[in-house]
Amino acid sequence: MSKGPEKLSPNEAAILKLAASLGILRPRDLRARGHSVAYLQRLLAKGRLAKLGRGQYALPDREPTADDTLAVTANRYPATVVCLLSALRFHQLTTQSPRSIWLAVEGSKLAPANTPAAVQVVRMTGPSFTNGITTHLVGQVPVRIYDPAKTVADCFKFRNRVGLDVAVEALRDCLAQRRATPAQIWSFAGICRVKTIMRPYLEALT
Repeated sequence: MSKGPEKLSPNEAAILKLAASLGILRPRDLRARGHSVAYLQRLLAKGRLAKLGRGQYALPDREPTADDTLAVTANRYPATVVCLLSALRFHQLTTQSPRSIWLAVEGSKLAPANTPAAVQVVRMTGPSFTNGITTHLVGQVPVRIYDPAKTVADCFKFRNRVGLDVAVEALRDCLAQRRATPAQIWSFAGICRVKTIMRPYLEALT
């Protein structure tokens, strides 16, 4: 006769409920609610949690998403912002599928280390870093991602890294899909200091 699932304590049941709510669970999520992190190992041993990466846990029957790696990485480094090729893919403004996750880091802050996937770091400062940030739920995990207009301007600013062809394609698709207005894109062109570069492309497409 097969054994049924091990009985859960009230704290364990509460932690599993929290995991279902957050999507990806971190030790600090438990500490913030007064739970001991020792419960994570107990629930792992019981097969009630699965480890996604260092300090990242989820329900074992959780449906994986195409953006799981993005969510895990962003969840581990919440001060960063998803940008450039990764933001383009999220907003469906490119046909490319980047091998690395592109993250913006503010100023001289330490770059992410020990990431679950390869990471490309881009450093930004002032309004160039803080403007255009939106928060999206990716597999129930809040992820900060630059909006389409800011992402297009960023692609022109960092055209030497992503390619001018990618930047122009992103601008064209952004306008065609009405993901941003020319005025919104032009505003971010000013913030990113790429008005001179973007002007002929924007004028040709509007």
